[in-house]
Amino acid sequence: MRIVSVVGTRPQLVKAAALLPALRSRHEDLFVDTGQHWDEQLAGVFFRELGLPRPDRSLGVGGSSHAVQTAAMLAGLEPVLIAERPDAVLVYGDTNSTLAGALAAVKLGIPIAHVEAGLRSFDRKMPEEINRLVADRLSRWLFAPTPTAVANLAAEGLGDGVQLVGDLMQDLASRVSRDVRDSAVLAEIENALDWDGPSLAPGRFLFATVHRAENREPAALHAWAALLSAASRKDRPVVLALHPGTRKALEKQGAQLDPSVHVVDPLGYRTSLTLQLHAAAVLTDSGGVQRESAWLGTPCLVLRGTTEWVEAVAESGGRMVIVGLDTAKALRELARLAPADGAPDDAVRRATGLRLPESGAAERIAGALSEIPA
Repeated sequence: MRIVSVVGTRPQLVKAAALLPALRSRHEDLFVDTGQHWDEQLAGVFFRELGLPRPDRSLGVGGSSHAVQTAAMLAGLEPVLIAERPDAVLVYGDTNSTLAGALAAVKLGIPIAHVEAGLRSFDRKMPEEINRLVADRLSRWLFAPTPTAVANLAAEGLGDGVQLVGDLMQDLASRVSRDVRDSAVLAEIENALDWDGPSLAPGRFLFATVHRAENREPAALHAWAALLSAASRKDRPVVLALHPGTRKALEKQGAQLDPSVHVVDPLGYRTSLTLQLHAAAVLTDSGGVQRESAWLGTPCLVLRGTTEWVEAVAESGGRMVIVGLDTAKALRELARLAPADGAPDDAVRRATGLRLPESGAAERIAGALSEIPA
């Protein structure tokens, strides 16, 4: 089958890195990057680190408002699809690139495959929720990562073409996990980051990421800045990997972070996974980081009011908790999940015992694409 795969953001590059080897072993694939995460800092490092082939087509759309960005992607994708006439267009996740790929394909009568179908936050204020809903309604193949995602689709009357395949990101995390177990890598990370805080030792730091649009709103931004500041200590700093857009919003609002919260640029995949594994705990609004911390066994506080990854919370044995932006709740959970006197030993045991299996999602998806659902 001839397939056009559409990506545009860092999480989509991770998923593509997991899927492309299996996809290209069975199908002819044209890899298109919209450029939604357009700079070297956000995307370029992922191509190098994950061994991804350079895109066959790069649209170079870049950042703008949702409408302008999506429109530019549609204008860029349409001539590619007309010229290539693929048998299917494959989209990942819930971004503007996902929406544009699905809309461009359906207007041309090309079947759509949606990886990570069925995820729901049930919060339509989130742009990602709208993108998911539209992509799922338009898709012929709906590749669901979890049983809850399958149930969500069924509740919406979507059953044809739905397949429970597992999580692509687990496949890639499994392949990389053996490279991140040794805590000696932390010293290399310190050098790469030009780190000026206390030594990054297992269980003696917290790792955080913030990038969601709702967490760039002024009230939310001040709330999470206060939460991270309260969670940090001089002897247990927070490593905060911050999206450029979130950093600009932080600076514009003049929100203050405690000196023990160390802001760093977006990190490469292995570096992020290493810091998650060896941290005392993870604090994040990222769906990808939530799942990675769950697979690694690291305590995780979700800095949102809801999550699409309900299994990650339900199956964590209490080690993943939705705290929103409630500082008091976050501090209580940190004291329970990552006490200062126990977190270092916990981190060492976690890394030593890490054995992460693949989910098999890549092979299931590549195999399913051999036949178009009725």
